[in-house]
Amino acid sequence: MINESMWEMGHTRSCIRELFEYGKQQAAIVGKENVYDFSIGNPSIPAPEGVNEAIINAVQKLDSITVHGYTSSSGNASLREMVTDDLNRRYGTHLTSFNIFFTCGAAPAVVSAVRALAVPGAEVIVQAPFFPEYRVYTEPNGAKLVIVPPDRPNFQINFPELEKRIGVNTQAVIVNSPNNPTGVIYSLETLEKLADLLRRKSAEVGHPIYIISDEPYRELVYDHAFVPFIPSIYPDTIVCYSFSKALSVPGERIGYVLVTDTCTDEIPLMEAIMGAARSIGHVCAPSLQQRVVALCAHVWPDMEVYNKNRLRLYNALTSYGYECVKPRGAFYMFVKAPGGNAKAFSDKAKAKNLLIVPGDDFGCPDYLRISTCVSYDMVERSLPVFKELIEEEMKA
Repeated sequence: MINESMWEMGHTRSCIRELFEYGKQQAAIVGKENVYDFSIGNPSIPAPEGVNEAIINAVQKLDSITVHGYTSSSGNASLREMVTDDLNRRYGTHLTSFNIFFTCGAAPAVVSAVRALAVPGAEVIVQAPFFPEYRVYTEPNGAKLVIVPPDRPNFQINFPELEKRIGVNTQAVIVNSPNNPTGVIYSLETLEKLADLLRRKSAEVGHPIYIISDEPYRELVYDHAFVPFIPSIYPDTIVCYSFSKALSVPGERIGYVLVTDTCTDEIPLMEAIMGAARSIGHVCAPSLQQRVVALCAHVWPDMEVYNKNRLRLYNALTSYGYECVKPRGAFYMFVKAPGGNAKAFSDKAKAKNLLIVPGDDFGCPDYLRISTCVSYDMVERSLPVFKELIEEEMKA
């Protein structure tokens, strides 16, 4: 006997991973240069200067027990303090090492936050389009995922529909900005309006409604765009952060949960998150990577390559007739599917070895996600295929 729901998750890959694996198979058949894989958000630039040096220095200057031994489950206290010191400098906060809990990336951070809030009947709200794995992070972990329809064409927050869905069982609202898949940054006005709504609704239902702010792309912005720090706007915010994208180290699996000192029930909430992490087998985040990210907490990525890809793709695709919102952060573009059916259009593209993800699992079945963290050469080689596809659709 096995758990059917766990089997289903293991047996069925996400739409993103399905295309990614198909791309690898096709590359072995037709040659890598003939596959245009825009499926997965895997950083394509080297780690910023200082990251590799921090790794080497940590190994060379510290003994192996210090580098590779266990830390406290929350992480090394002095290293956590280095990260909170950086946040305090940037955002004028008053965080301490207690407020931060190192995790193996943002995914277990979100899972731990959800599990900590998963009282009987708990609901967690998410605004479409959203990262498909939020379903996996919530529903097997004791909370129902409630989806708000998209705010087209700007992809901010659909407030009338959000308000309808908030009720006594609402424990949290997940916010992801810069957003995967749209590249949109939620404006200060949007977030202030959200904060006002949640304050009012928290008073109505008689308990705090938290924001779970999922922030793997916080540092990835274009044209000096401003990303508001949500805890400065709404006190009951739990930040789930990953260093994967900013430092180009997705395989190293390092991030954190931040329970701000302004949160209602700050201490029991953090303890519940620690208990939730323990329940999913967390011992401690990799000790070497804790040291590396603490030393590099102030390091920002070089966005030149991603910006070059963004502008080339956006300008070319819109000139061909595609519609999309211009991304201001992250490394994705969300493009309206010609013909209106993203799955059908994705399948046509797949037949030409152009791999773009249909938006069905993101909550927008009429849009496609294009990951722009690829080589510029591949962008250029793919453009004739993009043009050919939309011309075929217009003739149909």
